[in-house]
Amino acid sequence: MARDGMVERDRGLTVAAHALLILGVAIMVLPVYLAFIASTHPGADFLSGRIGVLPGPDLVANYAGLIGTGAGLQGFPPVGPMLWNSLVMALGIAAGKIAISLLSAFAICYFRFPFRVTAFWIIFITLMLPVEVRILPTYKVVADLSLLNTQGGLILPLIASATATFLFRQVFMTIPDEMTEAARMDGAGPLAFFWHILLPLSRTNIAALFVILFIYGWNQYLWPLMVTTDADHYTIVTTIQRLVSTATQEAPVWHLVMATAILALLPPVAVVLLMQRLFVEGLTATEK
Repeated sequence: MARDGMVERDRGLTVAAHALLILGVAIMVLPVYLAFIASTHPGADFLSGRIGVLPGPDLVANYAGLIGTGAGLQGFPPVGPMLWNSLVMALGIAAGKIAISLLSAFAICYFRFPFRVTAFWIIFITLMLPVEVRILPTYKVVADLSLLNTQGGLILPLIASATATFLFRQVFMTIPDEMTEAARMDGAGPLAFFWHILLPLSRTNIAALFVILFIYGWNQYLWPLMVTTDADHYTIVTTIQRLVSTATQEAPVWHLVMATAILALLPPVAVVLLMQRLFVEGLTATEK
């Protein structure tokens, strides 16, 4: 009888835990669902509160028009190229941060040079300087190099990462010294050791960081807002702000704002879903 009671209690706790998780997911998904519903109705319906809980009649028209021709009568450019700009920017930032951080951590861990530890701590201290603190001198450098309104201007100032360097350094420090000695005895040089041993062992960590850094690059707002004044180089996140600024009682484009927000949500979600297994492994793996 006692055992049956324990089983029933465990089953009750499991049901309660699942119910709590479902409630949490519903609370998080509900605003996204309402934004999607609003994006399928005419703009006037959104302002009047008549959007309901089911998709409206303008789903295809709103999204096709927004991606292909822009915001219609408001003369706003199409968001298709802006999605591409954000994708290139996010991929460039993620790949650049990972590449530079891998090489930096490799140099700090496996090479002996003067002030090696000092160099690492200087890199680490930059974590205390957010982008907003150094944004004006960074903008001055980008402007002097004629990189305003370019993909290079969007990507290059953001590809250094003290966090990724620190994480890869910690990963490399877990690799046994015997493996390094074995590679040296087999005649592997530094680059061969890096390419054939360190990179494969860091695969899951690279995948986890790629997901985080892709989302970081995709969600950039302040820097793209400063360095892009040409519509051909707008990103999707700054486009949401620009659409909001054009929304008035006479030109209700809130349905287009919601549609743009939904479109901006899709690529990061796709990256997380596609790399979910490697992402989890990279965050939870403790042994190589």
